[in-house]
Amino acid sequence: MWARSLRGRVTLVTTLIAAVLLIPFGIGAVTVTRAWVAASVSRDTRNVAERIATETHAGALWRGGRIPVLDPTVPLIQIVNPHGTVSAASDGAAAMPRLSDLWPAPDDRVITARPCVSRMCLYLTAVRVSLEPDSSVVYAGRRAPAVLNDHTLETVAAIEIAILIGITGWATWMIMGRALRPVAAMRAQLDEINASDLSRRVAQPAGDDELSGLAASINGTLARLERSSRQQRQFASDASHELRTPIAGLRAQLESAQLYPDDTDLEALVTSALRDTDRLEAIITDLLLLARIGSRVDDAAKEWLDLGEMVREELSVRKDRVPIRLAVEDGVLVQGVRLQLARVLTNLLDNAERHADRYVRVSVGCEDGTAVLAVENDGAEIAEEDRERIFERFTRLDAARSRDAGGTGLGLAIARDVAVAHGGELTVEDCQGGARFVLRLPSAALAE
Repeated sequence: MWARSLRGRVTLVTTLIAAVLLIPFGIGAVTVTRAWVAASVSRDTRNVAERIATETHAGALWRGGRIPVLDPTVPLIQIVNPHGTVSAASDGAAAMPRLSDLWPAPDDRVITARPCVSRMCLYLTAVRVSLEPDSSVVYAGRRAPAVLNDHTLETVAAIEIAILIGITGWATWMIMGRALRPVAAMRAQLDEINASDLSRRVAQPAGDDELSGLAASINGTLARLERSSRQQRQFASDASHELRTPIAGLRAQLESAQLYPDDTDLEALVTSALRDTDRLEAIITDLLLLARIGSRVDDAAKEWLDLGEMVREELSVRKDRVPIRLAVEDGVLVQGVRLQLARVLTNLLDNAERHADRYVRVSVGCEDGTAVLAVENDGAEIAEEDRERIFERFTRLDAARSRDAGGTGLGLAIARDVAVAHGGELTVEDCQGGARFVLRLPSAALAE
């Protein structure tokens, strides 16, 4: 089971990588160490043999046939005459037989060998004293070091490598456990969050690392879900209230007509019923449009539009109670769904017409690669604290305004959702003596 977890898999992979790296390194280290020790021993025996050979060639006399030990690491020294007899030896080699049968030739004065004598193996160097045919030969040697004579070095290296691999695996396991502890805590906290209570948040670790970023993203998602859930509940409540009012009015009129048929004005009843039906149809149509817009627009439905041309075409079929002043630039191109963008313009114009006193002004331009569509009216200004609230669904700032004059209460919400779905924004900006709504959309450069 542990290998199924991220912690276990990372530990396993790290341990395998450590083994793949350390085992060849250990083998190489043992090989290099053995070669270095062997070269060092051979160098020592050669140095001793060459010094004794030089002194012998110079006529040195070895009292009692005893050769002094020049290097404590090389205690075995013998001088063998051409007849094969040991003529002088060190104390350690005096009681030993001839150390080797090797006899260097005049053209190859130095020979290194590893013979075994009296059940022990030696590192030995044989040096010819002179080039004369009757030259003696000096042998200098020592026992093979334990590191070269058995497998102690390999055993120690294997134990050390095994310990290092084990420490690597243990350290990785502990480090991953500590690193993933906040993730386990976040998972436990998420498991406790349910759809009925989205107000809780996961604990965000200190610092600015990936785990802190993950916690921040989770909390941001929870905040958006909470906001969306709250909006949906509010929307359902508002929608049910908005739909209930015309339905209740329609039902009351029909029941009155049923109870008092002789006292009912049929023409007035039909007119009122149609008015309530029209309102119901408008609300349902707007609700369906909001659901269809969602949070994005299908790219396949988009097309390049000249924003100024679209404004002129929409205004050409409208009959408004106050005149509309135009300040439109040609060639301001945006990519979007024509029907939805036209609906934004219609909703903004309807809103402006309801509040305007003498005129409505529509302008189209381009600012730093952004298409700008602004709709102004000379009616009442919108307080700064209300500039976001008016985009909420079924929100009206003027409670005394009649429902017929006020529309469905979804126009500005639809306009903002369309703007966001097209990668833009819809905001209310400062306007002296009126209200100014500004739509900004990504745009191509002004057409030449």
